[in-house]
Amino acid sequence: MPKKDKFHQVVEIALRKDGWEITDDPLFITVGGVDMLIDLGAERLLAAEKQGEKIAVEIKSFLNTSAITDFHLAVGQFINYRTALKIKDPQRQLFMAIPLTTYNDFFQREFATIIIEDYQLALLVYDIEDEVIALWKK
Repeated sequence: MPKKDKFHQVVEIALRKDGWEITDDPLFITVGGVDMLIDLGAERLLAAEKQGEKIAVEIKSFLNTSAITDFHLAVGQFINYRTALKIKDPQRQLFMAIPLTTYNDFFQREFATIIIEDYQLALLVYDIEDEVIALWKK
């Protein structure tokens, strides 16, 4: 089992506070002979629906000295996971979870915003200190 991200528990707490039930920790999927582990699977029942919403969350900390290196790895992983989910669990939406400080700094730069838009990255921005979700960006 791979090592959990430094802020794994923070994101779990934030999701629960936001009304999500953690259903998979990690979410295991196999596509085309490749095994993948997405950090979390979660579900939230909606009042008007019996089935509810399903998400998968890949948690990123962006703690390395090079934000662009972390960004390259995160985007590539996101695209791979999104493709796998499209095949195996198309009702589940994938989110990249990133710290609020990283969102306010690196993710507001022009290059990052272009990539986010071009690749339609869904973001879950979490506040490390308050253990809450600060922003959902689809």
